Amino acid sequence: MGNDEWLALVSEEIVDPDQKIIDPHHHLWLRPGGTDYVLANLQGDTMSGHNVVKSVFVECHAEYRSDGPEHLKPLGETEFVVKQAEASERTDGTIIAGIVSHADLTLGKAVEVVLVAHEALGKGRFRGIRHAGAHAEFPEALTIAGRAPANLYEDAQFREGVNTLGRLGYTFDTWHYHYQNKAFVDLARACPDTQMILDHFGTPLGVGPYANQQDQIKQDWKKDIAAIAKCDNVVAKLGGLAMPDNGFGWGQQPRPPTSDEFAEAQREYYLHTIDCFGPDRCMFESNFPVDRLSLSYHVLYNGLKKIAQGFSQAEKDTMFFGTAARIYRL
Repeated sequence: MGNDEWLALVSEEIVDPDQKIIDPHHHLWLRPGGTDYVLANLQGDTMSGHNVVKSVFVECHAEYRSDGPEHLKPLGETEFVVKQAEASERTDGTIIAGIVSHADLTLGKAVEVVLVAHEALGKGRFRGIRHAGAHAEFPEALTIAGRAPANLYEDAQFREGVNTLGRLGYTFDTWHYHYQNKAFVDLARACPDTQMILDHFGTPLGVGPYANQQDQIKQDWKKDIAAIAKCDNVVAKLGGLAMPDNGFGWGQQPRPPTSDEFAEAQREYYLHTIDCFGPDRCMFESNFPVDRLSLSYHVLYNGLKKIAQGFSQAEKDTMFFGTAARIYRL
């Protein structure tokens, strides 16, 4: 059974279909074997019933240039996504309104040359950089193993690059694992003038050697999230916990989870983060198509809405739309 057929085993009525949404984190790529995820696929997901009006693309090493200087190869991704974004503006579906590209921040101040090029190619959509710090201790245990070197966040040149983003008015997205959250606190404190976005809750792992440590990992994670939230320059993306490496095991089940099952399993992570950061520093994300390995888009957003049901309408509007619009200047 293919992934589409498996996802179709769970179909639900849309919860609160009028709630306006910006999805601040998705990917686009061309991959062999029929696994492309481009505009048609994105809109097939985002327009499955929820009111997703805009979205933000986040780098995923797609369509890099094959020649030229190494530090300029990520420009190919921006060129690729701009074409998708321009096409989205000619549809009645979700508009790709922002682009978070990649640049090697270990270039320090010299990364400005790359940022200027991304800005020119982005045609008004370039918003910032993601240079992920994820360093896999046990890559063989993970489906998506981060390739960053150890101690990247401590690197002086990297920090200079992050500071350069802030000086020029760009955002810094990052993704890492739970055992790197303390290092991220130090980075945030060292770069206080750069707007940072913590992706995927700091990715608490639950597979391989981490599978039997989940209670301790969760307790440490809660303390780390509280510490990160004290850094005023950081906002949190709420999502990305349905990756296989989080350990919920949904991809191996006969059918995907329902939105109730998803919400029950993950509510604690969401509510703790919202409690620490406040709704005005949180934004719900899809992390599609990566989290599509576990559940469909309409079920995911039903679950997110159920998690948010105890908040006021103003707070929901902030987390589903307002924070993303403000941080990414949409």
